[in-house]
Amino acid sequence: MAEQQFKNHARYHPLYHYIATPLITGGLIWTLIRLFNSDPSGFQQSLIDALLFIIAFILGVLVRTYALKVQDRAIRAEESLRHFILTGKPLDSRLRLGQIIALRFASDEEFPELARQAVDQSMTVKQIKESIRQWRADHHRV
Repeated sequence: MAEQQFKNHARYHPLYHYIATPLITGGLIWTLIRLFNSDPSGFQQSLIDALLFIIAFILGVLVRTYALKVQDRAIRAEESLRHFILTGKPLDSRLRLGQIIALRFASDEEFPELARQAVDQSMTVKQIKESIRQWRADHHRV
């Protein structure tokens, strides 16, 4: 596995991103087209098919959203603890969640200073990630 860094840290789950999402989206579009082009005798079945794909699409979005929200909460707790262990002080409450999530890639040596800079300079997520000199890989996220 290649060493993780800014240019290659994004993670894709092939089954979700490349198979399930395109199939559900394509099926939804196809059933909506069928629904609008159906004759009166097939309208009820086309409507049921479209509703099932709408439900599948919503469930797919919700499952992904819920997983990311739980992961974000875990990252916030982990990084707060890490900051406290390294500095003896709580993480600055002015840090936004996105900044904290970006800071998780910083090594222990640069994490406290980069966290301070992120608040003082109102750094964006991209600026934080680009400022990291020693990347701390995260291979366990979903």
